[in-house]
Amino acid sequence: MGRDEEGWEAAGKRSVCVAEPGCVAEPGCVAEPGCVTECVGEPGCVAKCVIMLTKFETKSARVKGLSFHPKRPWILVSLHSGIIQLWDYRMRTSVEKFDEHEGPVRAVCFHQQQPLFVSGGDDYKIKVWNYKLRRCLFTLLGHLDYIRTTEFHQEYPWILSASDDQTIRIWNWQSRSCVSILTGHNHYVMCARFHPSQDLIVSASLDSTVRVWDISGLRKKNVSPGMGGLGGIPDDSQHTRNPELFSPGDATVRHVLEGHDRGVNWAAFHPTLPLVISGSDDRQVKLWRMNDCKAWEVDTCRGHYNNVSCVMFHPRQELILSNAEDKSIRVWDMSKRICLHTFRREHDRFWVLAAHPTLNLFAAGHDGGMIIFKLERERPAYSLHGHLLYYVKDRFLRRLDLTKNKDIAVMQLRAGSRAPVYSMSFNPAEHAVLLTTRTINQDNSSYDLYQIPKDSDPQLPDSPDSKRSAGLTAVWVARNRFAVMDKTNQLVIKNMQNEVTKKVNAPSCDEIFYAGTGTILLRDMEGVSLFDIQQKRVLGTARIAKCRYVVWSSNMTTVALLSKNTILICNRKLERLCSITETNRVKSGSWDDTGVFIYTTSNHIKFALTNGDHGIIRTLELPVYVTRVSGSSVYCLDRQATPRVLTIDPTEYRFKLALVQRKYDEVLQMVRSAKLVGQSIISYLQKKGYPEVALHFVKDERTRFLLALECGNLDVALDAAKSLDDKGCWEKLAEQALLHGNHPVVEYCYQQTKNYDKLSFLYLITGNLAKLRRMMKINEIRKDYEGWYTNALYLGDVGERVRVLKACGKTSLALLTATTHGLTQEGEALASHVEPSSVPEPLPNAQLLQPPIPVHPSDSPWPQLTVTKGFFDTAVGQGKVATGTTAAMLSVEDVGEAAGEGWGDDEEDEEGVQDDAIGEGGEGEGGWEVEDDLDLPEDLTSGGLMTSGSGQGEDGYFVPPPRGQPVTQGWTQRSQLAIDHILAGSFESACRLLNDQAGVVNFEPYRDLYLSSFAHSRTSYLTLPALPSLFTYPARNWRTTANVKEHLPALSLKLASLMDRLKEASQLTTAAKFTEAVEKLRGILLAVPLIIVDTKQEISEAQNLINVCKEYVVGISMELYRKGLAKTTQQEMQRSLELAAYFTHCELQPGHQILTLRTAVNLAFKMKNYKMAMSFGRRLLSLGPRPEVAQNIRKVVQACEKNPVDELSVQYDEHNPFAMCAASYVPIYRGKPEVLCPLCGASYLPQHKGITCNICTVAQVGKDCIGLRISPLQFR
Repeated sequence: MGRDEEGWEAAGKRSVCVAEPGCVAEPGCVAEPGCVTECVGEPGCVAKCVIMLTKFETKSARVKGLSFHPKRPWILVSLHSGIIQLWDYRMRTSVEKFDEHEGPVRAVCFHQQQPLFVSGGDDYKIKVWNYKLRRCLFTLLGHLDYIRTTEFHQEYPWILSASDDQTIRIWNWQSRSCVSILTGHNHYVMCARFHPSQDLIVSASLDSTVRVWDISGLRKKNVSPGMGGLGGIPDDSQHTRNPELFSPGDATVRHVLEGHDRGVNWAAFHPTLPLVISGSDDRQVKLWRMNDCKAWEVDTCRGHYNNVSCVMFHPRQELILSNAEDKSIRVWDMSKRICLHTFRREHDRFWVLAAHPTLNLFAAGHDGGMIIFKLERERPAYSLHGHLLYYVKDRFLRRLDLTKNKDIAVMQLRAGSRAPVYSMSFNPAEHAVLLTTRTINQDNSSYDLYQIPKDSDPQLPDSPDSKRSAGLTAVWVARNRFAVMDKTNQLVIKNMQNEVTKKVNAPSCDEIFYAGTGTILLRDMEGVSLFDIQQKRVLGTARIAKCRYVVWSSNMTTVALLSKNTILICNRKLERLCSITETNRVKSGSWDDTGVFIYTTSNHIKFALTNGDHGIIRTLELPVYVTRVSGSSVYCLDRQATPRVLTIDPTEYRFKLALVQRKYDEVLQMVRSAKLVGQSIISYLQKKGYPEVALHFVKDERTRFLLALECGNLDVALDAAKSLDDKGCWEKLAEQALLHGNHPVVEYCYQQTKNYDKLSFLYLITGNLAKLRRMMKINEIRKDYEGWYTNALYLGDVGERVRVLKACGKTSLALLTATTHGLTQEGEALASHVEPSSVPEPLPNAQLLQPPIPVHPSDSPWPQLTVTKGFFDTAVGQGKVATGTTAAMLSVEDVGEAAGEGWGDDEEDEEGVQDDAIGEGGEGEGGWEVEDDLDLPEDLTSGGLMTSGSGQGEDGYFVPPPRGQPVTQGWTQRSQLAIDHILAGSFESACRLLNDQAGVVNFEPYRDLYLSSFAHSRTSYLTLPALPSLFTYPARNWRTTANVKEHLPALSLKLASLMDRLKEASQLTTAAKFTEAVEKLRGILLAVPLIIVDTKQEISEAQNLINVCKEYVVGISMELYRKGLAKTTQQEMQRSLELAAYFTHCELQPGHQILTLRTAVNLAFKMKNYKMAMSFGRRLLSLGPRPEVAQNIRKVVQACEKNPVDELSVQYDEHNPFAMCAASYVPIYRGKPEVLCPLCGASYLPQHKGITCNICTVAQVGKDCIGLRISPLQFR
């Protein structure tokens, strides 16, 4: 039918605003007298406590339907584009998309218990989906026009639908049939809703009426008695029948509500009261009351100045919410019928509202997406002193003893303000409390000073008088003094009588926090400062954007500064210890008794150590606010200010804390008793340099093998390799043992892999000629002539070489070898078997080259420095018998003496030779034990060095320094900017950041930029001869901090250099070198995400640089495409002219804009499109070209004015703003759906979503991203 919101005027749906004059809501809008657009509440009214806090927002096509999941943090969003989105609003991520509807989807609804949801759209179909199976289960057909709303019944297996076919239908989704059709409306039915508890339906129609239907007869007829709800047994006879369209049916009209002047768009029941609310095209919200006999209008809420799209009752308060096409959401007082608050958007009309069934959450859909918000701040005000928790609930100050779990009300708060308490500051010395109240208008904010009664009846608590004054925040700074920040953001000090004692000239700030006696924390836009009130000077500063809460440890030595997504932990002087960035909002925090910060986000309880380590402790269903942490108990308040105690497992963070504090006895106890398993613990220990500790957690042999190699524990590695018996493991172990100089282990590994070549070379370099001779014998048995000959060369045995050559049939070479080396008898014996002509003459000056004779054969491993054993080596190694690995290594070391003749005696069984050589040997030098044999000082020294572990503290012991962290590791921890990760060599995390921030998916074009940037991050200088070069890392912030741990890498790419490259690209464009210009511009586009700027102005310049490059690349690419087109047919000529016209609308520099217009003028004139040519010419003249160009263009314009017609019809409208699709080069006019490249901002038609952008060549079109980050300012 082609009907939509913009086209409903033809159907009688929409009309222009033609009410009485006098409304000043907006230019061009005229509403009724008495129209109000903002809060007009009386002084002290509830309007002061109604605020709108946006929690989540999406950008998409127009949103027409919304539905909250009753239990999970999910919301369904149906779009005008035909897609249904499922979002996790707590994690702010998209869960799933469903796109089987054809055309807009206007209705969507979750089932209360089953994993189902229902949707209805303009394709006349109702679809029931299973979100666990992620597919449509079935489709209900019957409606003859657009479907406006769908809804599941709370108890029965029914679906209610409203349609433009003027009917309302009730379906049984279990039998998949229509059970009733409700007729009576004579225009589109815009809405139909079930009553929450009664057998009623309310419907709204464009016939200007609201109808209330009684469906009790339908319930009695379709559900068996006594079997209500989903367990009820439906009557099959009723399900199989087809209801008649105009029959009375089982649903009757109870009330017809008439009072609206125009079509009604929405109607809804009150959850508990007999009330109905409706919104209409007459811009009015009407409240109706009803009983069993009649219904009547109670009142009208006026204020919207365009069609009201949706209205609803607040589920738990006496409020009404409405939204409209005037781009506003309004909150009304249900009793006074006045507007309390108005939330506006600049460009987006609102269409639908939804409320969460249990939480204080609302959602609103508009032209550009959806927002989720709440109407009040739910964080309870509390203060902890020792084991006593003071908090505010229901206008009472309560005290909870955390040790006894005793909760009593200590006093009743002063009446007058209905706004919730914003913050609390408790004074234990004077037993007084400061309660701060905030309003939307901060000039009306105030604080109350209460003296808490010492003896009060918990059942009837006292209501003491308070001293109230205006002020934004009040905190205690001494025993009988407190600081107040007034509405002018000035700081004053007051006494217990609420009298000003002095005014403090403090630095400008917008918030103050408690910081102990005599000091206070001041917050400004850049960070938080510690201010001494007596000395009137700043003691320290911490940079954190928009700090919200401050949590001090019990001894006031450390502090946690909490912002929206960041935690900054500092010491008493506000020197930074670590910073943690969260993806979800940080809610609260408290310090553990051990000095660990426990904090909560929207869905987790987490921990943070002062060195920056952090992790998840447990998951939360709903946000809570931590007040105290003791052992495994977390004491907290929920959003209803109800105390709760959550149990956590502190083992992980206590284990990490013990490692950081080097309390190895605690670590060992946890290793032996706690169930600390998992890849995270292992990777953590590896990262922190404790692989030997990780060995005690690991049961998997392959992981144990890799960890043992990392920490150099060849004993454990050899044990694991034996268990695995894998060739790759033996090769890795041999390589590592060779680096350690442990020749016996290397020999054993080569024997296991039968790598005889490497084994022979090992015997050569260690001077073990006896074993080398046995290897030669084994090669002879195996008939490995190459290995046999090589071993003969290693040994310098010429006779054996002659035997090898003779055995393999190389008789002439054997003769030559024998003759050359003077073996006369062998030569004469061989000469008879060789023709004389085939024997070459030996060289007259030939000399025998013999390998050098080993002076001292190396049978034992290299000597090692004697080091004190680590705590874990000593503690864990106690009680272990020196068998297993040690015994195996002894057998490996003594294999030569133990094997005897075994390597050469067995002429038939090759495997037996190897097994004998490896398996025997129990005698020798006593293994790893030191014997009192003064005749063998080398063995004594070797053995002592290998086994010493008890000589801790003796002279001569080498204590290796602890492993330090590389400088680059801190860069990745302190920065969320991609270039810092690239400079640190962490390419993987850099790619992940670019993907999250700018949607980059193709990283091949970034290869050269990555490598060149990494090469610029360090300088190299020579050290002593034969030692490798050392690196230094220039810092970009060396002027601001001398602490190397806070340094960040110097940059090679600068914004100024990119500007210079843009000038070069501009010159190439002027010279019509388009291909080179595009390449240069794309290089700039790719380089912008890899720069860092310091000011907001530079951020704006960088974003403008991206836009300029995008416009040029789109335009030049389009021009190159046009030049490649043939111009033989009329369609090709039309397309060429269209592209030339589109090129003139790219935002280029004036000089280049003139060139595009000249091209378009000439092309249009040649194709006899004189009207277009005239338009192009006038635009060109307005840019002020050179005189000769202007003269020529004026002649063209004069010629065109004589015949202003176009011969060719082209798709081009110069008066309708448009963006160019960078894939198909067609215009996307304003208001039409489009998707953007998250990096360069190029526009695309929706069908191109998911492709790689043609402009920047790296980003995925339409990907949801957080936005490009090139400055630390963007994380505040």
